[in-house]
Amino acid sequence: MIAVIAFGGNALLRPEDNGTVTEQLHRANDAALWLVPLTHQGYKLAVVHGNGPQVGNLTIQMEEAATKIPPLPIDVCDAMTEGSMGYLLETAIQNQFKKMGKAVRMATILTPVQVDGADPGFKNPTKPIGPFYTKFRAEQLSKEFGWTLKEDAGRGWRKVVPSPKPQKILNMDLIREILKVRDVVVAGGGGGIPVTVDADGIWRGVEAVIDKDYTASLIAQELNADLFIILTGVARVARDYGKPSQKFYSELTLSEARALMAEGQFPAGSMGPKIDAALQFVEATNKPVLITDSQTLAMALEKKSGTYLVKDPPEEETK
Repeated sequence: MIAVIAFGGNALLRPEDNGTVTEQLHRANDAALWLVPLTHQGYKLAVVHGNGPQVGNLTIQMEEAATKIPPLPIDVCDAMTEGSMGYLLETAIQNQFKKMGKAVRMATILTPVQVDGADPGFKNPTKPIGPFYTKFRAEQLSKEFGWTLKEDAGRGWRKVVPSPKPQKILNMDLIREILKVRDVVVAGGGGGIPVTVDADGIWRGVEAVIDKDYTASLIAQELNADLFIILTGVARVARDYGKPSQKFYSELTLSEARALMAEGQFPAGSMGPKIDAALQFVEATNKPVLITDSQTLAMALEKKSGTYLVKDPPEEETK
């Protein structure tokens, strides 16, 4: 069986952290603890992580060294963090299995992901990334590198990039083949490395950020995964979250989830993309998606917590 699991970059680097490698390795060790139970249930794992905090820190480093080394484009930053975070996760998971007297076979794959150069997001970039700049520096960067920078609530100017939807995992065949001979593969980190492909098949990296939940959903669909897990900050999906009328769900059908989406229950900046990515997987495969947090994942796998998004029952069952 195959499970695809997606979690954010803050699982390895939280706002309260200083950002040292030691801290990130400690966080990776924590992640290994909640990944291991999945292998106990017989799953091979495809792990998809976010990288927002890591890329943000990398762009701050580049700005500090701007007088000596030219800044790197976002696609290259994605590739760098895919490698470094994959290394930390591999180290942590290998060591956790070693403590248990077991061996695990792992691989990390740099994952180019095709996006549409005509995606509407490219016309109006809105995803802020990296440090705040003065107006003078923002104008300088825009002129020198062609960046789009926007003023951010009086705090300064920030680089903004588009967030196009992923169209195709360009080395999906490699991910499949590696999972035949490995127990765990780390792929699609940060949503993957965004590239466009022209009519001649030529790849070009682009300044963009792909939502990791959409990429994870696409990988899960291509693998026909038995289970797709999206880890978030809450144990269960809720209606009217944070309000007196709040209601948690242990299970949501496709129709119920679509209705809640239409009501505006899942904001675009938080739960919205996760639910949308989950819907796409269930629609394509008729298999379930588990949405929960890392603390209750083990319980959720036993259906004692979490929210399972499932296909609608046959019509005769609803009559």
